Amino acid sequence: MTQALRRRGAGALLRDMSKSMNRVRAALEAAQLDIDIRETDGARTAQDAAAAVGCTVDQIAKSIIFRGDSSGRAILFLTAGGNAVSPECAAELAGEPLGKADAALIREQTGFAIGGVAPVGHLSPIRAFLDPRLTEFDAVWAAAGTPRHVFAIAPDDLQRITGAEVAPFTG
Repeated sequence: MTQALRRRGAGALLRDMSKSMNRVRAALEAAQLDIDIRETDGARTAQDAAAAVGCTVDQIAKSIIFRGDSSGRAILFLTAGGNAVSPECAAELAGEPLGKADAALIREQTGFAIGGVAPVGHLSPIRAFLDPRLTEFDAVWAAAGTPRHVFAIAPDDLQRITGAEVAPFTG
């Protein structure tokens, strides 16, 4: 690949990232939340994000997406950073068997790339569940549409703007 093509590819990636972040910002503003989006050196993992913003790992709201096997729809599980989703519990809550959501499904239905999936600003409405562990904090941090951007939000506000059902699904 030539240097010029590499530059154009990087530019397209930056435009996609800014569109994603702008959708998150617009969703937060529409919910009448005055929230700052913070750039980090990288927040692809909960550990990286926690280190970047100076919080505990469990204060990171991971966006875990599964594919409903029956519906074909993406289903969002907002999970405390130190927890893992139990596929069995998640399937029971979802009311259908769940499979792995591939990058194409995630991009098509949410508009985000893996590593930067935000809890808000999706291209299509998404069914969501919230880990009760996240409600134990004054603030949690979530991806803002890119692997390098995050925002802090009160768990009650996160639940309200996502419409997520608070339910146990970790194992």
